[in-house]
Amino acid sequence: MLREPFITGNSLIHRLDPRLRLIFAMTYSFVVALSNRFPTLVAALVISLMLVSLARLNLREVGKRLLIVNGVVFFFWLVLPLTFEGESLLTIGPFTVSRAGVLLAARITLKSNAILLAFIALIATSSLTTLGHAMNRVRVPEKIVHLLLLTYRYVFVIEQEYQRLSRAAKIRCFHPKTDMHTYRTYAYFIGMLFVRASARAERVHQAMLCRGFKGKFYCLGEFSFRRADFLWSAFMAATIIGLEILEWIKIM
Repeated sequence: MLREPFITGNSLIHRLDPRLRLIFAMTYSFVVALSNRFPTLVAALVISLMLVSLARLNLREVGKRLLIVNGVVFFFWLVLPLTFEGESLLTIGPFTVSRAGVLLAARITLKSNAILLAFIALIATSSLTTLGHAMNRVRVPEKIVHLLLLTYRYVFVIEQEYQRLSRAAKIRCFHPKTDMHTYRTYAYFIGMLFVRASARAERVHQAMLCRGFKGKFYCLGEFSFRRADFLWSAFMAATIIGLEILEWIKIM
């Protein structure tokens, strides 16, 4: 099963309406992604850190996720300063580090970390099931919601099917190599996964129809909008407007 280490807690963020968290996480991320000025991006990173602090999350788990993303960002720092055209900032032997490349890598770093931290604080603090129902409440197309919930439910079933096929191959003394037999075997693996997934999907669909499924998932719990949600909405709206002001008004 996919681990959801941030869904347990009793912080202010955990108690907020999941619909508001979803809406503001998306809006905030779009604003940060479309921003380019460093004062805006630094402010966004500070705000994201504040959200993580308010959610009282396990910093070690947060750090693991930041490490994965920044591992990818590290390659941008290796490539962009050396390949981006523009004013030369530094020359190291045959390599020239461009100022525009360094600035672009810095923007990518700030944006990716700010958006990831905001999503961890606002989205990862809800279970995937709750997130699916929140998406349904904010009028996300039902087919997308169904796809999300069913994928989360049955991706582990497909993984179990793959493990069963892999064990069967090992029992028959299969050892992967760089030859046609190995390629053919993995092709059979993929083909059988598709066949079994299709058969399983048909059985699940028939079972759902037998239980009265009519194309809609129902949530037993109801979302409620409370005073804390109103105050937090005002805070996030002011934060997003403030970031827009920083982006478009030159700071003296």
